[in-house]
Amino acid sequence: MFKSITRGFLLAFTLSFVPYAVASSTAGSVKVTSVSAAFDEVKGRVIFAVESQGLVVDHVSDVGGMLERTGEDLGDSERLYEKAQVLEFCSALFSRNMARVARELLAYCPYGIAIYNLPNNLDSTYIAYKVISPNINDPEVRKVLEDVELLLSDIVEEASM
Repeated sequence: MFKSITRGFLLAFTLSFVPYAVASSTAGSVKVTSVSAAFDEVKGRVIFAVESQGLVVDHVSDVGGMLERTGEDLGDSERLYEKAQVLEFCSALFSRNMARVARELLAYCPYGIAIYNLPNNLDSTYIAYKVISPNINDPEVRKVLEDVELLLSDIVEEASM
C-alpha cells in the first residue's frame, strides 16, 4: 500500500515539472522560459532576481536528485533531468493581501520557481512556475493571485536576461 501511495505522489509531483512541450498542452497551467545558459548560472540569476524583490529563498528542493534516487525503486531508470530544483520563497505583502481576501489562499504559499535542464541539452536551462489565476471567477481573488503571478513573471524575466 505504501509503495502505491508513494508511486502516485511521485508521479503527480513529477508531472508538475514536465518539459515545455508537454507543459504547453496543459492549458497554460505552467509558464516555461528557456535560457541559453548552464543550470548553476540560471539558478544564481533566479536567486538574485528573488532577492532584488526584497525576498529570500527559504528552501531549495532537489527534485531532480529525488527522482534520480527513487527511479529504480519505481522500475523506471530513465534520467528525466540533468539537474532539477524548485526554489521556494514567500512575500509578506502578497501573502497578507491574499489572506485578507480569503484565508484559504494561504495554500498558495510558498511560491515556487522550478529550474531544470535535460540530460541531452545542457546548453539550455528552463525556468517554470505555476499559473494560479485562470478560471477564478471572484474578481478580488483573481486580482491577488494575478499579483503573485506578476511577481513570479518579473522574477523569471529578470533571471532570463
